Amino acid sequence: MTVDSRRAARKDDHVRLAEQQHSVPAPRTDFDDLHVVHHALEAVSTDEVDLTAAVGNWRWPVPFYVNGMTGGTEKTAQINRELAITAAETGMPIASGSISVALDEPDTAAGFTVIRQENPHGFVMANLGAGRSAQDAVRAVELLGADALQLHLNAVQETVMPEGSRDFSTWARSVEQIVAACPVPVIVKEVGFGLSRRTLSTLAGLGVQLADVSGRGGTDFLSIENDRRTGSMLDYSSLSGFGQSAPACLLDAPGDAPELLASGGVRHPYDVVKALACGARAVGVAGVFLKTVLAGGAEALVPLVRAWQEQTTAVLGLLGVRTPAELTQVDLLVGGQLAEFCHLRGIDLTRLAHRSDRYRS
Repeated sequence: MTVDSRRAARKDDHVRLAEQQHSVPAPRTDFDDLHVVHHALEAVSTDEVDLTAAVGNWRWPVPFYVNGMTGGTEKTAQINRELAITAAETGMPIASGSISVALDEPDTAAGFTVIRQENPHGFVMANLGAGRSAQDAVRAVELLGADALQLHLNAVQETVMPEGSRDFSTWARSVEQIVAACPVPVIVKEVGFGLSRRTLSTLAGLGVQLADVSGRGGTDFLSIENDRRTGSMLDYSSLSGFGQSAPACLLDAPGDAPELLASGGVRHPYDVVKALACGARAVGVAGVFLKTVLAGGAEALVPLVRAWQEQTTAVLGLLGVRTPAELTQVDLLVGGQLAEFCHLRGIDLTRLAHRSDRYRS
């Protein structure tokens, strides 16, 4: 596969810089400000636990999935191949990286279609930017034979990206048109800076039924794009920490929000459990899985995913819940900076800390 475009080559830059970010110990995140109350006599047998996640009209075998990462070059095609093999062996849903480059330069399409080739019967999500047309959204879905479309909002990334767009004025209309035209459900997602309460209400008004809040704390595309600004006088490092975390977005979500997924800073199964307890139906993982694939391919990632499945099952049993959806009944304590955010946004943390009282016999 010959790739000449700068846009396609940028995909390899993203992987290289993301790998550098994930080569150091995971930093503290807002997930660390979340704690569940332990009730020692309320655990259930893990034999009673069913990890099946109800997302939209689908039932996913596990409540976490491979989030959109990459594609478009020889290196990223190999990454997608290993991720897809893992998804096929474990039943885990998988999303591609942005397919925009393949729509414009068909020679790069193999870096994405390998996902469906290696995972012919699994749940696959195509990925496209909100600035693209409804026709492009249909083409993206057709390219992968996708079951859903991830439509990403990445204004922060575009702002910092050396070759990025600065005009986001048509995005809301674009989202509405794509949702109306797409032959499969559309999942609108951020790329690591969060979906606010107002944004989630706006998305619902545009016809969006599913949204991934994708908060800060994971792969930092602001830093990645800023690091690509070699020789430039423009430095956006002052924006470090911009946006909201996934837990903050979930706890602040309005009642009219689309059905929620979550990603951004998910480091281990307990973070998955916490996100589910905050109201996510399922949880996207990127950085940890990418790091594992780069180190050992599917041979390393499959056992890691199986370990995540086993540990998630064990934690649900420990907490006395039998399904991921029941985690919204556990008592959740919020501290630190996340508690300050909740206080300023008017979220009742006392009610959150006592919510299991409503379900006790």
